[in-house]
Amino acid sequence: QAVSIAVCLGREADLYLLDEPSAHLDANARMEAAKAIRRTMEANEKSAFVIDHDVYFIDIVSDSLLVFKGEGGVHGKAMGPYSLRDGMNRFLNDVNVTFRRDHDSKRPRINKAESRKDREQREVGDFYSFDSK
Repeated sequence: QAVSIAVCLGREADLYLLDEPSAHLDANARMEAAKAIRRTMEANEKSAFVIDHDVYFIDIVSDSLLVFKGEGGVHGKAMGPYSLRDGMNRFLNDVNVTFRRDHDSKRPRINKAESRKDREQREVGDFYSFDSK
């Protein structure tokens, strides 16, 4: 997977499409891949569409998000683009989950349902707490 990502990023293109680049990578390799994708896009002033289910990976690699609603394989609607924070808030609201940023590691962490932090964030509509990245 890492080789496939490197080959993709090594090609000249105006737009890059990476579908599940974090698949089959361990946690450390995922973060290195996300950082490499982001650095490459910034250095070359290019854009990438990155499709992934790892919230931390998306947090590292993304500036903005498209949020999809619908029924898989039947119908869907793309909404956005949104800023990272707004897009994550919309998505997490739809799936009824709250995340906070860990104070020490700065990584996004899921809140336990009905925990104090979960309830506090829901009260203010902040499903993706972004206090200090």
